[in-house]
Amino acid sequence: MNKSPKIIITGGGTGGHIFPAIAIANALKKLEPNASILFVGADGKMEMEKVPAAGYEIIGLNIQGLKRSLSLSNLRIILNFFRSIRKAKKIIRDYRPDVAVGVGGYASAPVLKAASKLKIPYIIQEQNSYAGITNRMLGRKAHKICVAYEEMDKFFPSHKILITGNPVREKISRTKERDSGESKEWFGFAPDQKCILVTGGSLGSGTLNNSVKKWAEENNDNNTGIILQCGKDYYSQIEKDLSTENKNNIKVFQFIADMDLAYSAADLVIARAGAGTISELALAGKAVIFVPSPNVAEDHQTHNAISLVKKGAALMMPDSEAPERLMKLATRILQDSEKINELQKKISVLAIEESDVMIAKEVLKLTKEKAKK
Repeated sequence: MNKSPKIIITGGGTGGHIFPAIAIANALKKLEPNASILFVGADGKMEMEKVPAAGYEIIGLNIQGLKRSLSLSNLRIILNFFRSIRKAKKIIRDYRPDVAVGVGGYASAPVLKAASKLKIPYIIQEQNSYAGITNRMLGRKAHKICVAYEEMDKFFPSHKILITGNPVREKISRTKERDSGESKEWFGFAPDQKCILVTGGSLGSGTLNNSVKKWAEENNDNNTGIILQCGKDYYSQIEKDLSTENKNNIKVFQFIADMDLAYSAADLVIARAGAGTISELALAGKAVIFVPSPNVAEDHQTHNAISLVKKGAALMMPDSEAPERLMKLATRILQDSEKINELQKKISVLAIEESDVMIAKEVLKLTKEKAKK
């Protein structure tokens, strides 16, 4: 290249958006060490902490999601959205990127809208099997839409679609190389002890936490090990609620940084059905019961989970039924080694490796095309 490429990566809100964004940035730096990368996120969200910790600069926008109920606060949120577009324009004019990459989350829409208005080409990384209305609109002017599922041409122009899968944290790809027994010992379990990982994602899930709590209160099963990633906001309460007699086999964490260890230790995983989580589980080859969150735009987690259930690669339970039935199903499946093996094999087939590299190559290709104009 004649000059070092300059790239804006925008999005965040949850680990499901942040970790793929950082993975793309890391791949870009490996392919083009001189590349300059600037993140744009939402003030007060996880990305404002996680991105600098990964070694990248980030600028925050004052933007939030609309409330689902009628609320006067939505008027302020809409005003902030248009202010965020103006601020994004200033960021773009000052930074002068060659390309922008949107990974989803609150900040992604205003930045990509500003990029479009300023004639900066952009790429969308659509993680879900059911594209939301914002990405569908942004897709009209996108250069490419990198997707993880087939049949996405019902949402985007087919000539713009590139199947890349979803980037995941680098450690996840090494999960299968770890010794399961050693991983269980790391969490304080016996090497041959059956173990379930319960994770509501980076922010946690009240439903999944309560399901574990109810199971702990009603059962004296100290043979099954539970690793619970509960989320920072739930941690104090779930620690208090879990009965002391069961705590020796339930390990509670606000957030698990070494998720490859947790996946390795788990014989079965219970999780929300965010796109990033699904990609991680496919690469790790783990049997899973999905409990899709009902509190996401256009119910995309249910669509994600169903796409795997139809292929026999996962089980699913509605959120409303989880407190009563989830742990009973999980402990029953845990004893069915044939079912566990079947789920592991079928989800492994769906894994796409080096998604971050594929997306990074497309980004760099676009910077070269822009440089020629």
